[in-house]
Amino acid sequence: MLGHLHGGRADGTYERRLLTYTRPDVLVLDDFGLKPLPPAGPEDFYEVIQERYERGALIITSNRAFTEWPDLFQSPLLASAALDRLAHHAHQIVITGDSFRAKGRARDGRKE
Repeated sequence: MLGHLHGGRADGTYERRLLTYTRPDVLVLDDFGLKPLPPAGPEDFYEVIQERYERGALIITSNRAFTEWPDLFQSPLLASAALDRLAHHAHQIVITGDSFRAKGRARDGRKE
């Protein structure tokens, strides 16, 4: 998503590309924070959150705690604004324990 939006900044299609992520009734973003955000990524991610705020459902999966988001965004203020919008009306589900994949390997007798 962020690479796609970044390309839109380069070729002048940013607004059209942003609609790709703001129009659907539900947007699912998997593994947020797994990789460092690219340049302009924090701003683009915030823009998606802002545009979807109270307009469409957003599901985000992440192995990162909310306390780690300021470092990911490289801006405590931007992270705080994003989290504020995400937390409003949100249902947070925290899953603890071994990963599903690790359990599957253990069940099959394989090691990591």
